[in-house]
Amino acid sequence: MGTVEESLKCPVCQDFFTDPVTLPCGHDFCLTCIQTVWETDGSDECPVFCPECQIFLTSDLALQVNSSLQTRVNDFTSNRTSTVKIQTTTPNRAAKSSSTIHCDHCIDTPSVAIRTCLTCDASLCQAHALLHQQRSALREHTVVEVTGDPLSLKCREHRDELKLFCTEERVPVCCLCVLVGTHKNHRALQLQEACADFKSMLETSMNQLLKRRGEAEHAIKDLESLYTETLKSAADFRERVSDKFSRIRVVLDGDERLMMHIIDAEETYMTEWLEAQRGNMEAQIKEIDRLRASSISLLQETNDLRFLQQITAQNLCHPLDLAPIQEVERSLCDPEKMRTVERLVDDLSVALSQHFPRTWSYLSSPALDCSTAHPKLEISSDRRQVFWRRQPVSEALSPRPYDSQYSVLAQESFTAGRHYWEVIVQDKPYWLIGVTTGPVGKKQSLSQSSSGLGVNNTSWCIYHGDGQYLACHDTQEKQLSVGRRVRKLGILTNLQKGELSFYDADSMSLLHSFCVQCSEPLFPMFNPCIDVNGLNRQPLTLFCVKDL
Repeated sequence: MGTVEESLKCPVCQDFFTDPVTLPCGHDFCLTCIQTVWETDGSDECPVFCPECQIFLTSDLALQVNSSLQTRVNDFTSNRTSTVKIQTTTPNRAAKSSSTIHCDHCIDTPSVAIRTCLTCDASLCQAHALLHQQRSALREHTVVEVTGDPLSLKCREHRDELKLFCTEERVPVCCLCVLVGTHKNHRALQLQEACADFKSMLETSMNQLLKRRGEAEHAIKDLESLYTETLKSAADFRERVSDKFSRIRVVLDGDERLMMHIIDAEETYMTEWLEAQRGNMEAQIKEIDRLRASSISLLQETNDLRFLQQITAQNLCHPLDLAPIQEVERSLCDPEKMRTVERLVDDLSVALSQHFPRTWSYLSSPALDCSTAHPKLEISSDRRQVFWRRQPVSEALSPRPYDSQYSVLAQESFTAGRHYWEVIVQDKPYWLIGVTTGPVGKKQSLSQSSSGLGVNNTSWCIYHGDGQYLACHDTQEKQLSVGRRVRKLGILTNLQKGELSFYDADSMSLLHSFCVQCSEPLFPMFNPCIDVNGLNRQPLTLFCVKDL
């Protein structure tokens, strides 16, 4: 043999000697290798010969381990392994996973395996893993972290290495899958190329996540600013209104209490809405952080195959399609209702008699009747809010997604006198609110009733759809001219005069009046409209003034 290293290797197994023996002809072999060649345990039943020079030997030849040669082999391999580093992805995990896996090439004394060759389907100890690095014929083999189940990293159908990635079905495949298998004619990439593409996509997604997170943080700052301004505005309005009322305290004590409660309720609903918006932004930030954490963990994976398996399992193969962070609409928190309170007080000081009693003097807070709610509606525990149930709904379910039947009645009905109530619609794009005679005796559910809100002669309502306002009665629709977006709708009934009026409850400006000629009790009726693709999931909320 030409080199020192080759002189220490068995000609049969091409590995370093294990229990070497020297034949009379001078050639050396591993004890187990020469016995395997002779197919005997040393008996004289068969002729023995040297595999190198083919010289026949005596059948009673006694094999003795060459301790000197074994010492040379041990010294050489110890020095060799100390200078060559076997690269592993995670040594601690490898040691743990290979604790019961032994080298398939160590015949007499099995060693602990640290790597697995997918090409050979064999587990390798440190020395044999080094051999795979050194021998040119083995250098192209695919050697991975040791595993007890190499087939999990190979094609189940062809038992071949997974060297390609099918871009159509997004799974690692072998070459035969693409040539003659189930992925024939599919576009395939090399694992490295697919990894590079997905890593690039993940990096782009991470940049998008960072940008959206920044937008969400900016929106939260705006909400916090609005929250502070709302509290300050409420305090300022409360102080000014109180000062004005102090000048006419003798006759207006009751009216002052009413106005202060209105401001308190307005402050409560505005701050609750702002807190809800902040919660939505924080939830989006939490989801963004989760996606970023998953992406960072995937980008740290150095094993291409495991990376592709994990990114497929986590459904991150596609670029993120993130909904834009909605800008904070400051106009929704404009303290116009408080400003209206102050303006009304100013008007009172000029012409007191023209403004009494106030429409708000008839303010009531009707509770929702759960027994009349359509099955697809959800009523809050305090019966002040109605939602479309939080479930995905396809537009294909109904040719008219905002159907008048998805409604709920109030518990109270009105047969005489004046009554006023308000419904907070805030930024809902679709809603339907009005009054109806309701099912007879309320014994049949609203979903089974033939009465649809605004589509017969015993129901009157206002419908809002994407900025357009319609007054609806008896299948007739009239488009209303509304100057600003209605955030709260007020409804006033004057049954003695046969009038039903709808107001912008913030500015108390009249939107529309109906002439109502009906002898049956009238029920307030509320329809939050179907939520399609998460665009109309906000509730309808009954405005409630405490201690009225």
